[in-house]
Amino acid sequence: MTIRRSRDLYVVLSVCGLIHVRYLKEVLLLTVRKATISDAKQLSQLAEQTFRDTFAAMNTVEDMELHCQNSYSENIQASEISNPNMVTFLSEDEDRLVGFAQLRWGESPSCVLAQSPAEIQRLYIVKDWHGKGIAQDLMKACLEELKGQRADVVWLGVWERNPRAISFYKKFGFVEVGEHVFPLGSDPQRDIVMARPVISS
Repeated sequence: MTIRRSRDLYVVLSVCGLIHVRYLKEVLLLTVRKATISDAKQLSQLAEQTFRDTFAAMNTVEDMELHCQNSYSENIQASEISNPNMVTFLSEDEDRLVGFAQLRWGESPSCVLAQSPAEIQRLYIVKDWHGKGIAQDLMKACLEELKGQRADVVWLGVWERNPRAISFYKKFGFVEVGEHVFPLGSDPQRDIVMARPVISS
């Protein structure tokens, strides 16, 4: 799936001592696609980079190192891409990965009431691409995939100290239904569990 987005550019030129500002609109062609095994190395780097950019300032170096070692290696990403109970979507600008989302099926917390639940395990965007609609595109791709998988409820866990993410999920109809513990290294953190029907009424 190719998504056309535009970016406003202002170019400042100095001609004969006079300043001229020119307005340009650059069209970005972004691709959202499913990951393959060949993406494992680049996805490993992207997953660790975006997690560190999001959470490093609020956690200890030791906890961050332990979590990243146990979560984002190339082998782990290859295993997750190959897992029939998971789907990984990538957002790509030419050959550069700028965001990703991971879905998985299986167990869900008791606070998630569903016949066939699915989880958005991760959704991250490279920090210099925030605000360009990539997270919305990935979320829409996730919801479309879940419809095809006949999931009835989608849920996720989000750190209580991440208001930006909580606000984003609320815009897509997610509501708080409970909480669970997310172990970040040696630190047991409180995640808010949010959920919504896959097909909105």
